[in-house]
Amino acid sequence: MSVNMNALKQYQSVDLRAAVETASPKELISMLVDGALTAMAKAMGAIERSDISMRTEQLNKANDIILGLKDFLDHEKGGEIAGNLDALYDYMVRSLMQANRNNDEAKVQEVMSLMLQIKSGWNAMEVPS
Repeated sequence: MSVNMNALKQYQSVDLRAAVETASPKELISMLVDGALTAMAKAMGAIERSDISMRTEQLNKANDIILGLKDFLDHEKGGEIAGNLDALYDYMVRSLMQANRNNDEAKVQEVMSLMLQIKSGWNAMEVPS
């Protein structure tokens, strides 16, 4: 059975790499946002199960993704919006660190809600061809 699970993980890894290699910048950002949301959802489940190790792993993963999103910001072209997102991403990282430290499901939910708002705005944005 573990051989099948390893094969599945390998397949998923190849599939993800292929998706990343062919994705537009807008699609890459969407993938990162989805990855952060998935990690936070897994962390919420870990909090409910009192699985400290999984909670920490998933919240750290979400923070890494958010920091990656922060690195994508173009302050020259993005102006005030980029500055606002930069501050929001800082807040999200601090909130998830606090959530991890205090085992705080509500704080994770707050950051998920913020990320869903970002996702909604990002998905609605038109990208010039």
